[in-house]
Amino acid sequence: MRRLMMKTSSLAAACTAMLLAGCNLAPVYKAPELPVPDTVSTTAGAPVQASEQALQQAQALQWLQSPQLRELVALALTHNRDLRVAVESIEKARAQYGITRADLLPGITAQAQGNRTRTPADLTSSGRSTISEQYTAQLGFASYELDLWGRIRNLSEASLQQFLQSQDNQRNVQIGLVADVVNAWLTLAADQARLKLAQDTLDSRIKAFELTRRMYELGSTSGLVLAQNQTTVDTARGDVASYTSQVDRDRNTLQLLVGGPVPARLLPASQALMGDANAAALQAVPTPLPSSVLLKRPDVQAAERNLRAMNANIGAARAAMFPTITLTGSLGTGSTELDGLFGNNNQSWSFIPLVKLPIFDGGRNRAAVQVAESNQRIAISQYEKSVQTAFKEVADVLADRAQWGERLSAQTSMVSNTQKAFDLSNARFKAGVDNYLSVLDAQRSLYTAQQTLINLRLSEQLNRVTLWKALGGEEQAASQPS
Repeated sequence: MRRLMMKTSSLAAACTAMLLAGCNLAPVYKAPELPVPDTVSTTAGAPVQASEQALQQAQALQWLQSPQLRELVALALTHNRDLRVAVESIEKARAQYGITRADLLPGITAQAQGNRTRTPADLTSSGRSTISEQYTAQLGFASYELDLWGRIRNLSEASLQQFLQSQDNQRNVQIGLVADVVNAWLTLAADQARLKLAQDTLDSRIKAFELTRRMYELGSTSGLVLAQNQTTVDTARGDVASYTSQVDRDRNTLQLLVGGPVPARLLPASQALMGDANAAALQAVPTPLPSSVLLKRPDVQAAERNLRAMNANIGAARAAMFPTITLTGSLGTGSTELDGLFGNNNQSWSFIPLVKLPIFDGGRNRAAVQVAESNQRIAISQYEKSVQTAFKEVADVLADRAQWGERLSAQTSMVSNTQKAFDLSNARFKAGVDNYLSVLDAQRSLYTAQQTLINLRLSEQLNRVTLWKALGGEEQAASQPS
């Protein structure tokens, strides 16, 4: 009867092991849905939606004056893939820190084992086959290192700094994403303004060409003037085609940054950049600006985190040159009968301390310390370079900012005066006082001046965005619409 029970137990254990062997804890793979329309075209698909958290973050950006831009930024904060990678990198670094932090505590495991062995008759002294059984249950820890010299603590500190560095990197990616979205939106607005200017210019030149052709048919002008007028029409047609494709590319760039199709209501109008309301407000910056403000930039803080991690690695490398003490122990019970496994006087225990002292390693440990020290010096240089770069970026933006008002005023006056010059040249040509070359020259000058004004308005707005980014995404004082 007892043998039958043992065979039944063994069979049940074998069946259970076979069932468990068929388990797979990996998640079932499912191909992600592609975040793009079904066909490749400039027509957007279904618009994406922003999360509530992203909407709150976007509304907190007081320097953004355009409600469209704030909602667009919220969409990017929700769906941009680079930002998602940065967020997951934080979770990865957090888990990695948890792994190294766990090394400070002993790992305790439970173990149960059963063993049945049949010895054939030829191998026994009695000449009869025997079956021996042994069952054990243990609770213990293995290879727990006493952190006498701070090796594990320093490794944990380095991992912590890497985790904090990943958070700073995520902030840096988020600030860069906001700036990229605003810049792409402003660039789209500028190209739409250029396209509108080119279309208006084409319409006016077509009308002028039709008038010149009628004059040519009546014999009041020459074929040279007609051909010259035709070249202005062809030039304007080429500009319209060029800016049309550029506007489509700008929309594609905006969709990539947002992470999905952009609703049409969030796209800028052709006059968005030329109106009185600015998309980005002027940043109020203290004068003089203290350099300590730059230390708040996430890229500078990330460089400092890396320096702290490299410094901790030196301590870990130095600790490897000293003796290490590891402890292995267990407490359990054992028996030759399964039903007597937890009976009296069946307890077992073991305790194995191990001391290791490095005597000769060919200079490996000393070289590891030198590598750690070199990494620290590299990190110091990288940190100093990041501070210098931050200082240079802010100084450049402030240097440009001081002259924007004068440049815009001068260019606006130039457009106005060039328009007057064109009108006078055209009137003189129609009156027969001057030739058509003066009209062509004034026309080109007016078109160039208008394009330059669009470029300056765009550059001035980009300067405001760049300043916000260069200051680490911080508003130094209350922004005032400008």
